[in-house]
Amino acid sequence: MSASADPRADAVEERTLADDARLAGELVRDAGRLALRMRAGGIEADTKTSISDVVTEADHAAEALIVERLARARPRDGVLGEEGSAQDGASGRTWVIDPVDGTYNFVSGLTWWCSALALTDGDELLLGAVYHPHDDALYVGGPGLPTTRNGVPLPKIEDRPLGESCLTTYLHPPFYGDQVGQAFGRVVAGVATLRMLGSGSMDLCAIAQGQLHVACQHSVPPWDRLPGAALVLGVGGAHRRTTAAGKEWSVTGVPSAVDAVCAALES
Repeated sequence: MSASADPRADAVEERTLADDARLAGELVRDAGRLALRMRAGGIEADTKTSISDVVTEADHAAEALIVERLARARPRDGVLGEEGSAQDGASGRTWVIDPVDGTYNFVSGLTWWCSALALTDGDELLLGAVYHPHDDALYVGGPGLPTTRNGVPLPKIEDRPLGESCLTTYLHPPFYGDQVGQAFGRVVAGVATLRMLGSGSMDLCAIAQGQLHVACQHSVPPWDRLPGAALVLGVGGAHRRTTAAGKEWSVTGVPSAVDAVCAALES
């Protein structure tokens, strides 16, 4: 059978970014609702790298749900999941999965957590999707896909200087006294105020909605960085990576503040 006669190959050619966005929204909504139901029934957490880096059976179940659905809907695509799912695909595209982003909050009964994923094609970020179960809010968007909340387009992001911006981060106290802390201190010295809420994708949803303004964190894995970055890019925001104190930093938000944060880190 020739490649053109393969119905799966034809289906790949016919897909649009909107089709991928609809699928992404369905996946994170179902994963987030599964995690919420499991939490209601009681769960236990295991520690990964530190007391604040935890994982639960809900993380694993939500990731498995997404991976299984993708195997049927996008069999030629690869997957990369926080909880260990990893498979190269034949299409060059990869679905990057964070089944429960903000697991410490999730375990503690706080509401600032979500299910998130992103779709990439090689090094190109195509889209992100984030579902916040507490608010029943689904965010989908990307560089070429205007960001929506429950299907309603979000307004373009309003630019502002760093001195009028709220910075969000996830920097643990052990880093405050070394070169990483010094680099971060240069950033904080220029901001209006600071928040550390515990879910990178949720923080970036808030930036996309104009509630927060810029995020800065080092050593961010792709599942914590890409879903929310796509949403911010979808409303005209900026996403940059730079190196300071021997670490790679991810900076996302309103363009002027992103530029100022990068300059402070690099100085």
